[in-house]
Amino acid sequence: MYIPPPFSVADLTQLHAAIERYSFALVVSREERGLVASHLPLLLDRHAGPSGTLWGHFARANSQWREADGQEVLVIFSGPHAYISPQWYQAVRVVPTWNYVAVHAYGKLKLVEDSQQAVELLQRMVRHYEAALSEPWRLADQPADFIERLARQIVAFQIPIERLEGKWKLNQNHPPERRVKVVAALEAHGGAEELEIARLMRKP
Repeated sequence: MYIPPPFSVADLTQLHAAIERYSFALVVSREERGLVASHLPLLLDRHAGPSGTLWGHFARANSQWREADGQEVLVIFSGPHAYISPQWYQAVRVVPTWNYVAVHAYGKLKLVEDSQQAVELLQRMVRHYEAALSEPWRLADQPADFIERLARQIVAFQIPIERLEGKWKLNQNHPPERRVKVVAALEAHGGAEELEIARLMRKP
């Protein structure tokens, strides 16, 4: 990823927090026919390995897993993004741009074919994504044959992270007074993505 120095983030805690917040990722690998990608929710184990380990699963019908095993893969986590109009700067010789947050993770994908581990992964994912609901759905409450059938329909995997890249492009290359004007314009616009970018721009 192209990362000019003002936009670079290398702090592991900040990168991990972004991965967890924007956990619906793009997993990119190579097949004989060329590049292939899947959009997948991933869980992060911060403490497994120096940079953490990602866990997820493919649908067994998705052929990507067949050649991805043992490959170095690229995992893209896309955070909030928003268009920035040059008129918001109230300055001359400025251009339109886009503010955004992105994290790229690299590592070798390893398949986990053990069915019990696959079930445990499904249970962890369900607990994680249902946690905010007032009445969480529980995989453990489902019939045993239903759970077994689910486990057969997926291929679990882990990706020990070998390298992380973080890019927080938030107008850091502009003077503070311009950034203040951009934040005000984003907040006036009021969309969810715009408000999140404005919040990030306000952080010290």
